[in-house]
Amino acid sequence: MRRRNACLLFLAAAMPLPALAASPTGLQPVQPSWEALLRLSARLRLLDQDGLNPGHYAIPEDARAASDPQGYTTALYASASLALADLTQGRVRALAGRPDIQREPAAGAVWQTRLYGSTEPAQVLEQAALAPGGMDALRLALREARARVEAGGWPVVPTGGTIDPGMTDAERVPALRARIAAEDAALAAATPADPALYDDVLLEAVKRWQGANGLEQDGRVGVNTQRLMNRPADALVGQVRVAMDMRRGSLRPGPARRIEVNIPDYRLKVLEGDKVLLDMAVIVGNRARATPMLAVTMTTVQFNPPWGVPERNAREDLLPKFRRDPRAMIEKGFRVYQYIGGERVEVDPLSVDWASVNPQRVPYFFRQDAGDTNALGRIKFIMPNSEDIYLHDTPDRHLFRRPDRAFSSGCIRLERPMELLDIVLDGIPGWDRARADRVLESRQTTAVGLRRTLPVRLGYETVTVDQGRVKIRPDIYGLDAVYLRALDQRSAPLAAPVMARSAAPAPVRPQAASAVGAESTAAAVVAR
Repeated sequence: MRRRNACLLFLAAAMPLPALAASPTGLQPVQPSWEALLRLSARLRLLDQDGLNPGHYAIPEDARAASDPQGYTTALYASASLALADLTQGRVRALAGRPDIQREPAAGAVWQTRLYGSTEPAQVLEQAALAPGGMDALRLALREARARVEAGGWPVVPTGGTIDPGMTDAERVPALRARIAAEDAALAAATPADPALYDDVLLEAVKRWQGANGLEQDGRVGVNTQRLMNRPADALVGQVRVAMDMRRGSLRPGPARRIEVNIPDYRLKVLEGDKVLLDMAVIVGNRARATPMLAVTMTTVQFNPPWGVPERNAREDLLPKFRRDPRAMIEKGFRVYQYIGGERVEVDPLSVDWASVNPQRVPYFFRQDAGDTNALGRIKFIMPNSEDIYLHDTPDRHLFRRPDRAFSSGCIRLERPMELLDIVLDGIPGWDRARADRVLESRQTTAVGLRRTLPVRLGYETVTVDQGRVKIRPDIYGLDAVYLRALDQRSAPLAAPVMARSAAPAPVRPQAASAVGAESTAAAVVAR
């Protein structure tokens, strides 16, 4: 291969360079050398290290440089322009139901100008590929994930009942040890006294693995842990590729205060520019009632909110509880209503034959009074949207100790609502924590409009990078899988890149010339 490229370079070097078409800005492009063009070709064939498929870009064969130098150069720059657009704007420009994916509309224009204005266009592609934050770490994670796939994937842990610390199992415990050791160097270096015993060394390694994968760190290898351990290794490759593409050309927030929720990471942050003002755990929608992705604005805080129970919650959650013990539901503050003659009438829950109520046509609607047992807790943060999603307090504080926190019916439950309240009340005359406490103690429902509304983004990133360390969370809603399918489509991206389309003038047929340094340059191309 090296000899073949050297020969191509020798032939190409004997030819005058064909003129390039005008750059996207209309400026006369800089003419690269043949060596630089072959380096550009080599870099395009390495797009898989950026999570892209080189086959999507119609990269011309280098052999064409000798027989059709004008056509080769034109095709090479067309491929480079398409690839550069995807590297700077994301190959997947947008997806239905994903308002959290926002791109800078002009992100690629500057890079296109650099491409046509550089004597080393391959370097422009490399700089663009690494421009988004964390790309070095993600590129390494992608390489490691692919190496694991090539090695045959992860060792399989036989499924079944929970594998508990201290138990002995000649088949499953050694398999568990091999699976964790594949990612844990400390465990891999340890020699167990009894390979069949789930000992303390393995226990600590399992806890580390659970924590790194967003699971409860109890050392018990139950259904969720087994499922995640046995996921195909190529699923991890897909998640990293999605993370790389999502970063490209993403809309940079301004300096204003904002709220961001990363749903699969179960975290909420309040930020001003890049400064984190608040970082807390949240509980998000379960898989059957997934929290939707939203880009909305918080406008109001409600103290001591009542809960108007949505129809689905009433049908699936409350009806079975009223059937079991209607008196207990009354004690929790639930009220039952029915429309009679066009008027809303409160119904005594003890007078209803709940066993005869059809779950598909519940003739009642429910409300829970404000109070300590109210499902919304004591504070509700309202951000108007068609999905009726909001942030709120919760009486179920124990759930925040769980690393996997997809338990709600779609709304976002807050670990530290009072700290968020302090931030959103900032700047409202007459309001401070002392007054808020008095309103909460009054048990009266009170709403306060925010003087400074806050943008709220509910986003979905399973792969994050923190100080160079890549953290990967389960794809709880399957949205990465949807994104990956769009990423791998051969069709053109949703928005065409800015690129030169005018035909270059026909080159003069080559005359004899020397190719000094051709062998060494071609070797460098192959080695990249």
